Amino acid sequence: MAVPKKKPSRHRTHQRRTAWAKKFKLPHLFNCPECGKLKMPHRVCPHCGQYRGEKVLSVKRK
Repeated sequence: MAVPKKKPSRHRTHQRRTAWAKKFKLPHLFNCPECGKLKMPHRVCPHCGQYRGEKVLSVKRK
């Protein structure tokens, strides 16, 4: 098997890791069809507790 001749420098390692991290951005948010507030897709709405048109969570109102 191939073996590296020298250890990669910290700078090179960090460069590779930051390039990987830059690809990922904030998660896409969509409007909830029930209450209209922003929520992540395929998840229960934290504001109204609905998922796919059904009440799943009871949410306390402030």
